[in-house]
Amino acid sequence: MSRLPVIVGFGGINAAGRISSHHAYRRMVIDGLPTAAANETYASLRALMNLEGDANDPKVRQYILDHTLIRRIEPNLMDCDAIPWQRTLHMEPNNQSFSFVTKRRQLPDVIPKGWEVSDVGDDDARVDVDGAMDVLVRDFRISRVQSGGQLPTGFEPDKLYQSRNHPRGLQLTIYGASDAIGSLGIDWEVLRQKVKPDQIAVYAGSGMSQLDTNGNGGMLQARLLGKRATSKQVALGLPEMPADFVNAYVLGSVGATGCNIGACATFLYNLRAGMDDIRSGQRRVVFVGNSEAPITPEIIEGYRTLGALAEDEALMALDGTEEANHRRACRPFSDNAGFTLAEASVFVVLFDDALALELGANIHGAVGDVFINADGYKKSIPSPGIGNYITVAKALASARAMLGSDALRRSFIQAHGTGTPQNRITESHIMNEMSKVFGLQPWTVSAIKAYVGHSLAPASGDQIIASLGVWKYGIIPGIATIDHIADDVHASHLRLQREHIEVDPTEMDAAFINSKGFGGNNATSVLLAPHIAKRMLEHKYGPERMREHAAANEVVAANAEEYDRQMTNGSVSPIYRFGEGVLEGKDLTYDTHAINVPGFDQAIDLDLDNPYPDMSPDRD
Repeated sequence: MSRLPVIVGFGGINAAGRISSHHAYRRMVIDGLPTAAANETYASLRALMNLEGDANDPKVRQYILDHTLIRRIEPNLMDCDAIPWQRTLHMEPNNQSFSFVTKRRQLPDVIPKGWEVSDVGDDDARVDVDGAMDVLVRDFRISRVQSGGQLPTGFEPDKLYQSRNHPRGLQLTIYGASDAIGSLGIDWEVLRQKVKPDQIAVYAGSGMSQLDTNGNGGMLQARLLGKRATSKQVALGLPEMPADFVNAYVLGSVGATGCNIGACATFLYNLRAGMDDIRSGQRRVVFVGNSEAPITPEIIEGYRTLGALAEDEALMALDGTEEANHRRACRPFSDNAGFTLAEASVFVVLFDDALALELGANIHGAVGDVFINADGYKKSIPSPGIGNYITVAKALASARAMLGSDALRRSFIQAHGTGTPQNRITESHIMNEMSKVFGLQPWTVSAIKAYVGHSLAPASGDQIIASLGVWKYGIIPGIATIDHIADDVHASHLRLQREHIEVDPTEMDAAFINSKGFGGNNATSVLLAPHIAKRMLEHKYGPERMREHAAANEVVAANAEEYDRQMTNGSVSPIYRFGEGVLEGKDLTYDTHAINVPGFDQAIDLDLDNPYPDMSPDRD
């Protein structure tokens, strides 16, 4: 029997704020929200940003608006006016030699050729240099890229738990996974009673690994900076470490784990793994997520050198001004100059349909399908190819098979929409052609990187949570940073606009999440609306079972709302169980049929089916 992966919870953090209870989505469309919903999100952001004062105060609200979403990168994360640099200085003597005095302990282990070292008392040494010498001198430069999708000002994840010099991406992981659990409205201990230990999975990671000074970045820089690498840097720098942190410090899970990396499509790669696990019946609960913290001088310089980022000079040229508009740095499908790096942590929680109904879980939507295709032969690794045509076409075909052709006309697409000149041409052509072929005319397009930037691995997660918000509030975010559609954009069968688009959520049956990654990592997912998911479940289980679910859901929904209130009040800390409940082999009980794990009511079954019954030789 088929099993539907139901989205029962979601959480995390991005430049728009806390993700649970739709707050990050609400910040994107806050100018179109009902007053009560807008007030709740201002209050949520005031708490998140550790602001004094009343969230209803116009000055406080203006500060919140100015210090969320894409903006000029702030000094607490990166000082754009003083990026550390090492300048090579070639020194020639006035005569044939020159000398200097230094501490003996600062002398190199291998004395360079042409140096003569002598003691001058105490711990000092005199060095006479015969000829020229090259030295590295500390310098500073102004960053040519100064815009970023930085998390809301004042949010300090390392202060929320004992972070122990964790890389920022892992700090965000702890916050994001904890927020997703809180959003469930179901105590995690209940799940440990209902499912077997190996029926839980976590698929999470990062695309760039942890590249700040507490991770791989510090390890690689240490020798050149005259420092020592720490014992933590190499371990905490691994790209799958977000999954490891969720297992070890948040869930205490012994189930399946892993990270599928696919550049900017990484979230959808992991979503497919979770979907496949639930469809096959191998898992009943799957955490899918990614965390990335790429706003560092080194990563920005790397992408800038590729010609991928919107530099201040190019933004000024677009606008004909002498000051860059950092708020409008990312302009999908308009005249633009490049994408904008961002940081984020996004997690969604999937249950199989039976578990969702049994526990009265919130049904925010469902994962209908995920398609991944490569580009074939390429001229260069970053350039786009044909793979995304295949993924979008297959996603549309899958939705048609599930829901019928009419449902495709009741859908919208969350475009990858990076804000680069190349993307606006290639992705718009794909969407436009598919809209023609499948008769969507026009197909509504949203591009939320205009608000939160490009968070790399979690980017599709940002798109997913924005889609879930549409089914709650009926507002498809417009592309707010643009004032026109570029002449080279293919838009004859698309609806691309600056203004938000109000829709009846019950008339939007599906959302398509599109992602195009470097190297030919293309992925497109079909998300099913909550009303469609419930209709499918009623067809499978009958109306009486759905009434039972609705009754059980009243408590779960109330719990989720209470969690939201407590988060807004600042009274909930992230889950971080360091050293708690640690198990060793002697704690297990087992025989040839089962393994019992303390903390879980159900055992791991060892009476496994033969996966190759038609190929196995005769056995005794």
